[in-house]
Amino acid sequence: MATDPAPKKFGVHPDVLKLGLVSFLTDLSSEIIFSVFAIFFTTVAGASAALLGLVEGMADLSASSLNYLSGWWSDRTGQRKAFALAGYGFSTLAKVLLLISSSVAGLAAFRVIERLGKSFRGPPRDAWLSSVADKDTRGYSFGVHKALDKAGAVLGPLLAYALLLWLGDGASTYRILFWVALVPAIASVLVLARIADQPGVAHPRENMFAAWATLSPEFKRYLVPAGIFSLAYFSFGFLLLRAHSIGFAVRDIVLLYALFNGAFVVAAPLLGKLGDRLGRSAMIMLAYSIYALLCLGLAFASERWHVIALFVAYGVFYAIDEAQSKAFIADLEPERRASAIGLYNFVTGLIYLPASLMAGSLWLLHPASAFLVATALALLALLVFAVLRPGRARLDPAKR
Repeated sequence: MATDPAPKKFGVHPDVLKLGLVSFLTDLSSEIIFSVFAIFFTTVAGASAALLGLVEGMADLSASSLNYLSGWWSDRTGQRKAFALAGYGFSTLAKVLLLISSSVAGLAAFRVIERLGKSFRGPPRDAWLSSVADKDTRGYSFGVHKALDKAGAVLGPLLAYALLLWLGDGASTYRILFWVALVPAIASVLVLARIADQPGVAHPRENMFAAWATLSPEFKRYLVPAGIFSLAYFSFGFLLLRAHSIGFAVRDIVLLYALFNGAFVVAAPLLGKLGDRLGRSAMIMLAYSIYALLCLGLAFASERWHVIALFVAYGVFYAIDEAQSKAFIADLEPERRASAIGLYNFVTGLIYLPASLMAGSLWLLHPASAFLVATALALLALLVFAVLRPGRARLDPAKR
């Protein structure tokens, strides 16, 4: 049940929309940068694809490194807003690095440090969302929040595209992009500061390292297929490089990124409602299946329209993975949601590093091989999930 009786707006608690606005502004800022980062890093700064794989893997590791700590700490104190505010603020400060240095080392440092803020804010914010969403509409609430989040990721690349089209894709334009990206990042922190906190139940005597024992067997079973799938889940930057290798110019790649995010925005609320009706286990399996098929498609794509269709499919997959996996965990762990979400992010993030390193190495041998290996791993994760079926008894819609 929601902890606050505030009237719903558009079918969700108003805090879902407020936190969605914060995420919108943050993503608008981040995606202005990320939509050009892989190309800027490899073509302007002169880094190799293998180094990109290392940096992206380190960024993914950084994005999960503090998840369990912040989730446990949030559950221990019952505080949500303070941790979310610290995380968003740190990411905003990290973007100043781009204005100081555009060297390979400076860009790598920004990419890793900025993700630390994401790591710290995620579990407390998602636990906050879970606490204000009714169980029967939790998937929809997460879908609406993620749709608002990714709306910023639609506008961010479009704004980057407009500036590149107007000013050209020289080094000076990228510096202007980085300045523009800082403005909505600052605004997101100011908006969040004005939202009333929704504290959780404090567990002051709980030790971080002993907290694992308090988590349910259902959640622990889910970590097995999730970990396997994480090996297939390499950086999105490689999809952008794949599009570039097929003939898309830098400006066109920015539009592809906007298309991917647009598909996410449209799909997320609809898939959230579908998950509330069919059950989130079915949605997790659907996500693994879509990812396997799109990686197979990317391995053999040869025409521009192939890539366009696959980027739309990736947006649909990502809408399920980003929103419904968190709603799934929130259902499994009603008492320690921040800890569970934090641990999930931490474990999968640890695996993202070898996954991106593997993808970078395979890319050097042959780009298609990276996607074929990802296909096999996604299918293996699907099989393991189908065998273990975490949460089947508790989350079956017919037994609610």
